Amino acid sequence: MPMRHHGFGRRPALAAALLVLVATVARGADLPSPAPDFRLPARAGGEVSLAGLRGQVVLINFWATWCGPCRQEMPLLDQIYQRYKGLGFTLLAVNVEDDSTLADRWLAETPVSFPVLLDRANAVSRLYDVTAMPSTVIVDRQGRVRHVHQGYKPGTENQYQDQIRALIREKS
Repeated sequence: MPMRHHGFGRRPALAAALLVLVATVARGADLPSPAPDFRLPARAGGEVSLAGLRGQVVLINFWATWCGPCRQEMPLLDQIYQRYKGLGFTLLAVNVEDDSTLADRWLAETPVSFPVLLDRANAVSRLYDVTAMPSTVIVDRQGRVRHVHQGYKPGTENQYQDQIRALIREKS
């Protein structure tokens, strides 16, 4: 008696596509999630809240002075900020060290023009589940996390720019 195939036996491509779809839905991929709101003191004074930046594309960069890749990308982040700040974009550098004088000393030698926030208790770092330095989160105009990058290597800034440009072009 001939063997009968049930299910996806005859259609492996369909089975593979369905498995990818199920895995994607299970992970929540491609479904932007709301960016957790926070309020942190700014190095320049006052406080900054993420909710107060709604309507802008926001790059949040978690960094520390002891992190070599963080120090390497900081001037590149400043170039990105200068290039796109007039187009509805801002950048927040969140220093995660409990001693903010370390950031003050380093930034005196390598000044940046974007806001530097101080997360001395690492509350926002925990809120965003930061596990690597640097970590970068890009938030769209509606306040949704759209991209997350862990670590930095030369060329990553080009990905940031591509993603920022795409989000700036999106309609609000």
